[in-house]
Amino acid sequence: MITISREIYSEGSYIGEKVAEALGYHFVDKSTMERVFAEHSIVQLSEVRKSKPGFWARFDDMRTTTIKFLKQVILALAHHGNMVIVGRGAFAVLSTFADVLNVRVQSPFHVRVRRAMEKEGIEDAGRAEALLKEWDRERDAFVRAFYDISWYYATAASAFDLVINTGKVLPDVAVTWIIQAHAELKEKKTAEKLTTGTIEVDTALANTVSDVLGCHITH
Repeated sequence: MITISREIYSEGSYIGEKVAEALGYHFVDKSTMERVFAEHSIVQLSEVRKSKPGFWARFDDMRTTTIKFLKQVILALAHHGNMVIVGRGAFAVLSTFADVLNVRVQSPFHVRVRRAMEKEGIEDAGRAEALLKEWDRERDAFVRAFYDISWYYATAASAFDLVINTGKVLPDVAVTWIIQAHAELKEKKTAEKLTTGTIEVDTALANTVSDVLGCHITH
């Protein structure tokens, strides 16, 4: 089980997909969780914009329900096992489980600006900088609202098992590192420690997760 917290345009999503592919794991991102939410009619998803991570900041009138359900979804995914979860603060929910590798992927701001300009076709560096700052603020608001922790903690090395700077480390090298760290974690004995196998999941939610992932629960 692996979680990847990442800065936008740090290549964290790419790394997560490649790790999941190499391990034969499920790759879980925002769209996966939105499908689970939709199945339970928790939120309306028609206004989600893939190009902008503002979706998770717009739940003032149903925040308590949304926060609770998001945590339940993450726990259900972890209980299902064999997956890489990118984003959604999964590291905060699963930080106490001995069999979860929590990874942070980040890059210097100027590197992220360059990548944003290249991938979004933005010619004005100032506009790209403004967009990144806005998206970073929204992620800060998400972490504060959903997990009641500061962005400082959410980006601190102490909150993760592995921190990778893709401004210096190539994404494909990062993939190799994560796979190696994951293999070593699986070799460690976790007796008398809290593991994802101990998570109790609501049957209906577990079935939804299984359906969305396209497989049958084996636990």
